[in-house]
Amino acid sequence: MSCVVLITGCSEGGIGFTLCEEFASRGCKVYATARRMEAMDKLGHANIVKLRLDVTDDANVTDVVQTIIDREGKIDVLVNNAGILSTGAIADVPMDKVIKTFDANVFAVLRLVKAVFPHMATRKSGAIVNIGSLMGDIPTPWSGIYCATKASLRSISETLWMECSPFNISVTHVSAGGVRSNISTTAIKSVSLPEGSFYSGWFDSMVKRTDMSQIATSMPTEDFARKVVTAVLSRSPPRYMTLGDKSGLFQLFHWLPKRFVFWIIWTAIAGKPQPKAA
Repeated sequence: MSCVVLITGCSEGGIGFTLCEEFASRGCKVYATARRMEAMDKLGHANIVKLRLDVTDDANVTDVVQTIIDREGKIDVLVNNAGILSTGAIADVPMDKVIKTFDANVFAVLRLVKAVFPHMATRKSGAIVNIGSLMGDIPTPWSGIYCATKASLRSISETLWMECSPFNISVTHVSAGGVRSNISTTAIKSVSLPEGSFYSGWFDSMVKRTDMSQIATSMPTEDFARKVVTAVLSRSPPRYMTLGDKSGLFQLFHWLPKRFVFWIIWTAIAGKPQPKAA
């Protein structure tokens, strides 16, 4: 019986889309999900089934997981990939956007885990994969809320690794560096400052920061997917893995004094404020 995989956030142009294709090419039965079905139109592999899923909707999550269990009798791999960006100084980000970002990036993972875990634990078999970010390991200016969600996700992954081990469920946290995707396309358009913001002089650097992972040295999505899927389908999936642009640099940062690291990051990303236009 083939491996059954559930992946969230599978819109075209993103990491989830390519993960679907890679798992399917390995003979897995893949359930690709996204809020908009049309966003997955180009997923054409015979092993892929598309379902609508809003990861912020409790009932929808429960329904989708039960649908897969009813059809396949199991879920072998859960990939929590869905997520959104949040750009801006922490003091400026509206609370409704903060809550929305945590809901999509953190609470959604908990919803999926709570729905899938009982089935995996009963069978004493399964794998949970959480797609995190280097920003969850070391934060950067103008993405503090996003960084906080990914730091929370890493803590969740590490705790789950311990709590799932008695049930033979592996948990892999992937701290992604720069990987080519469309995650910043919509986010750039929404970068704005509230009236009277003390950070108006740094607006250009906020826009630049939002698209920083989408540069020439970013890892092709196909390479990222191939390495992640190979690791997840191995006999002993890793607890933690990091790959993508700047992943090596951020590993080095862990060995340096934080004050020095934060100075480097602030200087590289924010620097001095730009004067206001006349």
